[in-house]
Amino acid sequence: MKTLLLTGWTWYIGSHCTLLLLQQGYNIIILDNLSNSSQDSIEKIQQISNKNVTFYQWDIRDRDILKKIFQENTIDTVLHFAGLKAVGASCTQPFEYYDNNIGWTMTLCEIMDEYWVKNIIFSSSATVYDPQQISPFTEETLTWNTTNPYGTTKFIIENIFRDLAHHKGFRVWNLRYFNPVWAHSSGLIWEDPDNIPNNLLPYIMKVAVWELSELSVFGKDYDTPDGTGVRVYIHVMDLAQGHIAALKWLEWNTPPPAIAGIPLDEGGQKASFLDGDDQSSEGAWVFESFNLGTGKGTSVFEMIRYTEAIAWMKIPYKIGERRSGDIATAYCSSSKAEKILGWKAEKTVQEAIADSWNFIQTKQWN
Repeated sequence: MKTLLLTGWTWYIGSHCTLLLLQQGYNIIILDNLSNSSQDSIEKIQQISNKNVTFYQWDIRDRDILKKIFQENTIDTVLHFAGLKAVGASCTQPFEYYDNNIGWTMTLCEIMDEYWVKNIIFSSSATVYDPQQISPFTEETLTWNTTNPYGTTKFIIENIFRDLAHHKGFRVWNLRYFNPVWAHSSGLIWEDPDNIPNNLLPYIMKVAVWELSELSVFGKDYDTPDGTGVRVYIHVMDLAQGHIAALKWLEWNTPPPAIAGIPLDEGGQKASFLDGDDQSSEGAWVFESFNLGTGKGTSVFEMIRYTEAIAWMKIPYKIGERRSGDIATAYCSSSKAEKILGWKAEKTVQEAIADSWNFIQTKQWN
């Protein structure tokens, strides 16, 4: 049974990935300081799966705890979810975002290297793409000129991982994904923030069940068909399946040169960049990025209209100023993930909204 370390696990996406990983028979170790979540998520995961996980409640920058985890467990792969993630908050608290997101990653990678754990799947973001580029973004689209500190931290971390792959033999699957929505069908884990949500669909749902009086739409003067921001929204279980596909590929495949970044020597053989004498194909370094999305953008007004049609109600909203760090349009092509990983999103945004509405109604009546 292979052992996986998940950082920042109790965050929304990490918990849904864990359910699928447990069903696949993995041994799961969780490291989370519970700064924006609770241990209740772990109990619910164990209830749904009827399996146990090992939990360390600690800050990822604590080297002693990290060493303890790697000493006590034979870890095969790390799934790195840990990090602060709100675009707006990153603009008002940039130092906190730089310190946490980059600092956490640096400490983790140093300990991974010390214990010779080279496989990592990183949760990146569409915010790394240059906003002046035209959607749909592909993995070849320029990544720079970020508009907010959150995106900047993801951009910096991606480049750190690229260097570690090239110079330290890391095998990195860099997953750039877009806005996850909905929840697990059990109804036990979902995105349900206590206050005003940072993400659109939870915000709409809180208005739909009268927990909030109205939705704030941040700007209607963007260069889009209806003036509101256009984004990709992906069902969280589709996104979790993308992580499973990436993990399976890392485990079962030695990458060809086109993927691994490995040049051919004069005899046509793959050359390894690993330190030391190991020149085997198993030592091939990998840094590869994949978009995980539906390939179709949806505007804020479209999300409102879809919800109104599904819920048979009007969603009250007010127009506010643009939010710092936001861009007009961001959606992607995921054809590379389909071609190499065999993954593609199955659910439409309307299906995700319908699932979310059905779930919210059930929770209201129970």
